[in-house]
Amino acid sequence: MAPHGNGKKKRVTFVPAGLERKDSEELVAILQERLISLLDLGLTIKHVHWNVVGPHFIGVHQMLDPQAARVNELVDQLAERITTMGGSPDGRSGSIVKQRTWDDYQLGGRDLVDAHLAALDLVYAGVITSHRKAIDATEEIDPVTQDILIEQTESLELFHWFVRAHLEDSAGHLVDADDRTEKAAAASARRATDSPLSAKQS
Repeated sequence: MAPHGNGKKKRVTFVPAGLERKDSEELVAILQERLISLLDLGLTIKHVHWNVVGPHFIGVHQMLDPQAARVNELVDQLAERITTMGGSPDGRSGSIVKQRTWDDYQLGGRDLVDAHLAALDLVYAGVITSHRKAIDATEEIDPVTQDILIEQTESLELFHWFVRAHLEDSAGHLVDADDRTEKAAAASARRATDSPLSAKQS
């Protein structure tokens, strides 16, 4: 999920002190892509929050709400940074669909806690990988923007750990360790869960 950059620079209305226009435009393009990614992540977390069922439901249901709230704060932080760079943040729902370069979350409805968490594990991995690419891309252009992305990545990695902790055994092996798609990860989690719903959906 959420590969970095789409090659399109965004027009800016002014240039912040100490930056060249081309650098400001590049920063706005990077930040807009990360904005879309986090908007999509926030919606995905809420979808999972509403649709988890089975053992450990209440703990996971309550764990995800603060994650969604924090991601919304990160969205606002990026939007304000885009404005500071002379750009105009675009958070419209249609823009999420149009601008994203990854597929929609693949689990459409209710599912076992571990199935949704295994899929969410891959979502977080994609977002964090792309944030790290953005960190690299902004290092020479603007260390201030880079610092924001570094701070955000710390929060995202913490939440990723919370999700993965539910999917690990005592040796640290993840039930979805070899999976590359959200549906495959969910299927692996269902197979590892001994329940009638698991057997029905596998």
